[in-house]
Amino acid sequence: MVLSGVANITAGDDIFAAVGGRSDVFAGRAAAVYVPVDTAYSVTAAGGAAVEVAVLSAKAERKFSPFAVRPDEVTVAHRGVLNWQRDVHDIVTGNADGRVDRIIVGETFAYPGQWSSYPSHKHDVHEPPHEGLFEEIYLFKIKPAGGFGVQVMYSDDLSLREAFMLKDGDAVFLPKGYHPVGSAPGCQLYYLWVMAGPHGRKLIPRDDPNLAWLQNVPPMLK
Repeated sequence: MVLSGVANITAGDDIFAAVGGRSDVFAGRAAAVYVPVDTAYSVTAAGGAAVEVAVLSAKAERKFSPFAVRPDEVTVAHRGVLNWQRDVHDIVTGNADGRVDRIIVGETFAYPGQWSSYPSHKHDVHEPPHEGLFEEIYLFKIKPAGGFGVQVMYSDDLSLREAFMLKDGDAVFLPKGYHPVGSAPGCQLYYLWVMAGPHGRKLIPRDDPNLAWLQNVPPMLK
């Protein structure tokens, strides 16, 4: 995935020219290229300027054809109300059903001074239709670079109960538990998320039952 700049990307015999274009992750929608399992690829900067990419991978068994996701194909949704608002960009989600094996990719732009991935949810148990099993990784960008955020991780019985100060460029592995993110006031906080699981690509998050009542707030404000 191209985080900033423009890249020429090859995947096997397929060539994808001029992928990307934003100056940084906060300056527009992403662009990406899907590279199938057992396929050689290359990434080169285009136009003589620097390019920053994220190479995201997940275990795969089925081989599909390479394809590009251009910025105008990224779906944007505003989520949350009050002090838990964010914009979520779906990059390789439902649009890739039947085109990828397991991987799911998107970006979240948290509002300054607000919570994201909230109300807290988890996806560490295979229990459809109530919850799906997916491991996840977050990659953070923070603007200005001196700002910070907070990653919280906890379980129902609090055997997992941790919080981490987030700085620009940090990454967090989320194998289990609820995992809300807080953005410090005055800081734009972005995170790239990639997830995969062993039972398909249908994401079924389960809300923290102690916070599930917050889902009743948005309809009340309309």
